[in-house]
Amino acid sequence: MATDTLVRATPKLSLKHRHPIWLGAISVLAAAIYAVLGLVKLGIFRATTFDLVIVDQAVRNYAKFLPGYIPSIGIWHGRGLDYPQIADHFSPIYAVLAPFYWIHDGPTTLIIAQAVLFASAVPFIWMFTRRLLGTTPAYLVSVAYALSWPVAQAVNFDVHEVMFVPLLTAIVIERYQAGRLVPCYLALFGLLLVKEDMGLMVAGFGLYVLTRREWAHGTIMILSGFTAAVLTRGVIMPAVGGQLSDFWAYSQFGPTPGSAAVGMITHPFQVLDTLFATEGKTGTIFFLLWPTLLLCLLSPLTLMALPHLLERFLGSWVQWHAADYQYNAFTVVVLLLAGVDGFARLLRWLKRSDDRAWKLAWSLGVLAVALTLVPRFAFGQLLSPAFYRGDPVKIAAAEEAASRVPDGVTVATVNYMGPALTDRTTVLLLRPGFSYPAPWIVADTQRWEFPYGSAAQQAAQVEELVAGGYERVFERNGVVVLRRP
Repeated sequence: MATDTLVRATPKLSLKHRHPIWLGAISVLAAAIYAVLGLVKLGIFRATTFDLVIVDQAVRNYAKFLPGYIPSIGIWHGRGLDYPQIADHFSPIYAVLAPFYWIHDGPTTLIIAQAVLFASAVPFIWMFTRRLLGTTPAYLVSVAYALSWPVAQAVNFDVHEVMFVPLLTAIVIERYQAGRLVPCYLALFGLLLVKEDMGLMVAGFGLYVLTRREWAHGTIMILSGFTAAVLTRGVIMPAVGGQLSDFWAYSQFGPTPGSAAVGMITHPFQVLDTLFATEGKTGTIFFLLWPTLLLCLLSPLTLMALPHLLERFLGSWVQWHAADYQYNAFTVVVLLLAGVDGFARLLRWLKRSDDRAWKLAWSLGVLAVALTLVPRFAFGQLLSPAFYRGDPVKIAAAEEAASRVPDGVTVATVNYMGPALTDRTTVLLLRPGFSYPAPWIVADTQRWEFPYGSAAQQAAQVEELVAGGYERVFERNGVVVLRRP
């Protein structure tokens, strides 16, 4: 009886007070999905040296209060083991992950941190959407983001600096909408620490702010963004050993940034042709716009994403245009919230701003698109039991091979072996035609791996290494461990 009285006396949570619980549940579930995908790939030897080991090496050195050295990239470019991460990409923001390496040192920490960061954008997406469309659409759009294909592809391909961008862009947009300029500016500054080209996104947001007739703030953002982009790529990165040629992808317009800019201005039809030159480009552009049912095109907020999209699709690197990698996650939140804003604008033009049925229909459509794309992209793997098993033959051989490599050594490995060794060795990426400062080698003679042309080329290199003085200490199912006496 007393218990029954206590239950009746306990006040029920109002719907308003339940929102943090529901948002927390969505965020936690999303983070769990992302972490499972990454951790399973790590466990079945489908994670890669490029790029998981690169980030792991940088964060580990930050955790030791050292510059973020990435020897794997330093040796790749022929610039030595003490090559700082900010020379490769200007991403000093990785240093904020260093304290987590004091708790657990290894790539699993990165995978979990990335999962949490991607999921942390959900509350800000919800708040922005709720102000424009209401509560139920806000939940539907938030879930659509959590299941979105750009996020799926990003968490599927190891870890990257893009892990910080959805959260920071969501904060920028939502806090600006709320009239809270201090956190908006802080998040914009955070973006500048993510990558050398994020100044373009900051400038793009400044363009959007100008459309709101906020002339001073828009001008400050544009000038700050372009200045930061020029300084990081043109001054800071070369000063610490980076080279512009490492990522120069605009030779069709000119050999230098200045000449390329002139080439683009004087040949506008070439620019248009380049933007839509391949089926891969047009397909990726469509998949970026379709999740909002194309309504992001009605919002000036899309200007925030435009400079980064132009940078990608005007470049000659195929990876930048593809839907398979992490690059689309840079703009996923911007385009999604632009879709929310574009739909709200459409309702105002049609004088249907108070029509809840229309708002519900559009947000259900957005969620439906996200759901229908799940099987097509990386989250679809999670629905297959075979994904969790991996290749048992490869896994057994790889685990045994990893156990044969002693702690503290430098080892050049086939791409998939690096993540299993990076927490206790200095890992370099095995590649053709290169002399490694590594007494240990882990190769695969049966399965093709980046950056080789074929498995036969990998097998031939193993024979060359043996002929050059290395000895076999392990070999099973194509996985080979070599040691130089």
